[in-house]
Amino acid sequence: MSAKHFVDDTENLVVDALESLSLANPDLILDKQQKTLRFGPHDENSQVSLISGGGAGHEPAHAAFVGEGLLTAAVSGNIFASPSVSQILSAIRAVGGTSGVLLILKNYTGDVFHFLLAAEKARALYGLQVETLIVGDDVSVGKKRGGKVGRRGLAGTVLVHKSLGAMAAQGKSLLEIKAMGEKIVSGLATVGVSLNHVHIPGRPSNSMISLGADELELGMGIHNEPGCKILSPRPSLSELVDTMLGQLLDPKDADRAYVDFANAGYIVLLVNNLGGLSVLELSAITTSVVRRLEPFKITPKRIIQGTLMTSLDGPGFSITLLAGNEEIITYLNAPCSSPGWTSHQVNTQSPRESGNPTNTSDLTNGAGNEEKQTKSETMLSLSVFISAVSSACRCVIAQESLITEYDTIVGDGDCGSTLTRGAEAILKLISSSRPTTNALGTMIQVAETIEESMDGTSGAIFGIFFNALAAAIRTLPATTKTLDADSWALIALSALASLKNATAARVGDRTLMDALEPFILSLQEHSLEDAVKDAERGMETTQRMIPAFGRAVYVSKEMCKKVPDPGAVGIVAIVSGLLSGVVKK
Repeated sequence: MSAKHFVDDTENLVVDALESLSLANPDLILDKQQKTLRFGPHDENSQVSLISGGGAGHEPAHAAFVGEGLLTAAVSGNIFASPSVSQILSAIRAVGGTSGVLLILKNYTGDVFHFLLAAEKARALYGLQVETLIVGDDVSVGKKRGGKVGRRGLAGTVLVHKSLGAMAAQGKSLLEIKAMGEKIVSGLATVGVSLNHVHIPGRPSNSMISLGADELELGMGIHNEPGCKILSPRPSLSELVDTMLGQLLDPKDADRAYVDFANAGYIVLLVNNLGGLSVLELSAITTSVVRRLEPFKITPKRIIQGTLMTSLDGPGFSITLLAGNEEIITYLNAPCSSPGWTSHQVNTQSPRESGNPTNTSDLTNGAGNEEKQTKSETMLSLSVFISAVSSACRCVIAQESLITEYDTIVGDGDCGSTLTRGAEAILKLISSSRPTTNALGTMIQVAETIEESMDGTSGAIFGIFFNALAAAIRTLPATTKTLDADSWALIALSALASLKNATAARVGDRTLMDALEPFILSLQEHSLEDAVKDAERGMETTQRMIPAFGRAVYVSKEMCKKVPDPGAVGIVAIVSGLLSGVVKK
């Protein structure tokens, strides 16, 4: 692991790297403040806009794949850190138009929460058509260890970028492109290997994660995450490739057999440099992989090699196989123009006089110039709303010490304080007299208040739910003039569906979903009072559950049995308070 770098200032490092792309490619426009790069000539009203992104350190992904026939925009976080919701929303505004927007993201918790929350905000605030596609292609960390979190997103993501970019360039619809994306993701399998972990510029070295001279790590992630095993002594290249192909192709490996390659009509091979290999060595590895595929009776229809999805200067490589079809091959072979895609790149574009503006004001176009669309025909019964929400907030504040006590036992002790910050902020919003009878506008205010006051995973979860609640108001029938009990139940069900798209947590996993889902489902047919009772029962059952998410998974079963899930307790406090406030009115 090399700890020597020419640049140790990571903040300037990321921005300067992005700026180099706009300097060398006049069609690419950089927003330095938002660390976002977009393709200037894109027409958002005639073609679907594709946005991707994630933490820096994976270059050329994602920014260098912005261009004709590929991504419309890319958003960068700091090294190995997800971009913020505001960054992603800014990108959506910049390139979003009547053709719609597809967000393509890798399956990592921060990316999933932030991109999905940004999508909900774009729908709620601007009425934009935004879809999301989560890419998970890793097979080395198997199904048992991956659990409900699912597969990590690795180099296979760039095949998604290329294929869907070609579809967008041909004028395909948003839903057609998303459907193809889901098909491609279901046919992807990737495994990586590295001789060592990487050192992040500006941070102290950590000898604890450095591999020995005769060791390599199979299945290492692209953020320094551990793989499935350390191989020592280092096997020969042919032995190593055989092991990797076994993880990708063995149908008897129930823990890793995600894709049926035996019946695939066309197979694509991608050999990806994790950042630190020479071109000479990577080329030899590609040849070895193709040869070692012969015993599996696999001859790739398309072979792509190069530096596409890195882990800084990681001394390793990954193998990706895609079970595709003739249509996908056509998209992979389609002409494109971007700095990062060099596999049979066909540049049919002539230089345009687009310049290189770098200010936020220059970035926004199309939908980005629109004001927030917060007016709706649907009204609130304001007095009931204020009574119910105020009561819910006071109930949460009253339960803070109990929730904190529970979370100290099975979590990190901040659940109670996080919920209280949100409750206090909403009470302040209500006391400011800003809420109005405009249902959409008021719910957007509530969602924004939650985002600003609640951090961590809880903040993201509640932010997604309340933004989705606001977005669902737009979908109510025109005949819905006032939000009554049935309408609230309907939009809550829609918000629950959006939340389920953002998290794999379900009833039975010992999370807030154990109280929230029974409450919302009960609302569809029963009274608010009955729904609260169902939430209470759901919360009580968590004390008998084995946790599947969060820090509680590291806590002993005996400790978990002592208390219910703190998040579920928080949900019960909220809905009990809602009931009390409604009854008072």
